[in-house]
Amino acid sequence: AFNSKWVPQNLRILVEEVKRAKLPIRFLLIANDLSHKVNHTTLLIYQKEKGLSNGYHKQEFQLANIEQVAGVVQKWIWGIDSNFKVETSTTRDILVCTHGSHDKCCARYGAPFYFQITANNADLCLENVRIWKSSHFGGHRFAPTIIDLPEGRYYGRLDQDSFRSILTRTGDIQCLHPVYRGWGILPAALQVLERELILYKGWDWFNYKVAGKILEQSLDNSTILAEISFEQSCGSLYTYQAKLVKDETKTQQLKSSCNATRELVVTKYAVGSFWITSSKVMSYSTQK
Repeated sequence: AFNSKWVPQNLRILVEEVKRAKLPIRFLLIANDLSHKVNHTTLLIYQKEKGLSNGYHKQEFQLANIEQVAGVVQKWIWGIDSNFKVETSTTRDILVCTHGSHDKCCARYGAPFYFQITANNADLCLENVRIWKSSHFGGHRFAPTIIDLPEGRYYGRLDQDSFRSILTRTGDIQCLHPVYRGWGILPAALQVLERELILYKGWDWFNYKVAGKILEQSLDNSTILAEISFEQSCGSLYTYQAKLVKDETKTQQLKSSCNATRELVVTKYAVGSFWITSSKVMSYSTQK
């Protein structure tokens, strides 16, 4: 995508420098039905927060043109404030992969899905929800696939009903079982545990602040002892631990995208069991 003639040379150079330095940064190009009608370029920077979190911290800039993007991002990497105004409005940004030149699945399933949900979102009249077409972010065998930001949750194989439930956080929570791909703020192996906790706790889970870590891992990676802590809006804090077991029935060797030249082993885990290890319950009373 960054070889496009519309991407300036300074941004292409920055992307390559970040890649060579192996910095944990992913660049995506986004657009929607309004972006070509306005006289500015929107730059969104999402940064992982430390400790308990319910997603990423967003910074949004409105720049005169795309040529200014590289300079702002460089300063952000170096920890230097730019002179550009930061937009402070709260938004929910849904990125739909429509990158057909990278993967045929996203052309066939992602592009039509984008147009359908854009029309449906207008009918729902939800405020501060923006839907974007996006370049490649992985998982295209699960097209149509999305990232829900600032949470940073990934979904795939979506249809209109499951997307509506995700957008409104209503309906049967079990609809997430076949479409939920994981939460980007957690280590990959822990994401299957987080899905189990979603199905166990229901839609309220999306209001919690969460942190997770791997406590132990066998030498052959067949078993993992994982831990997830979460804080409810009332301040109550809970910690769960779980034994994650390699699921031989779901671990596969396959090509991850249409253009892949070799097969990769995709290891999948199942939750053998999980249990609560600590709790700090906050309660309040009022007196007249």
